[in-house]
Amino acid sequence: MGSSRDERFRRLVRDNSPAVGNYLRRRLHPLSSADLDDLVEETMLVIWRRIDDVPREAELPWMIGVARNVLRNARRNQHRRSAFESTLVPRPSDPSAEDHVIADTSVRDALVALNDDDREILMLNAWDGLDTEALGTALSITTNAAAVRLSRAQARFRATFASAEVH
Repeated sequence: MGSSRDERFRRLVRDNSPAVGNYLRRRLHPLSSADLDDLVEETMLVIWRRIDDVPREAELPWMIGVARNVLRNARRNQHRRSAFESTLVPRPSDPSAEDHVIADTSVRDALVALNDDDREILMLNAWDGLDTEALGTALSITTNAAAVRLSRAQARFRATFASAEVH
């Protein structure tokens, strides 16, 4: 028979791995789609090791926070690899996830004009459906700080989008 830790881990994977996989899939750039399975696997490995740290009231946001850190590490490794490879042979850049997902160029342009933190919190809210409490958990900040960051990012997005519409 499996332990309660094993059972909880199996339940977490069963219930949340699709959402974690979707989170990672939408943010793979500059990584390739071939990296997705490895990122999900590495995320689940971290969750297994830290199963006792997973808050029962915020399992998915906590897991997305882990996936976010795994993705950051993978991007750093990719950046180092690319920097080394660029000294050997220049590589063309892949189109971003936004290029594939966002059809409206003015929306895409407004998102691209934002800084990474604004873009991340807007996508976590809009694409992943995280409210301010879940955003706080995923980003390791307070709920109030998440609400302030989200509000400011939304205001900057609206201003950027409006100025693009005028031109």
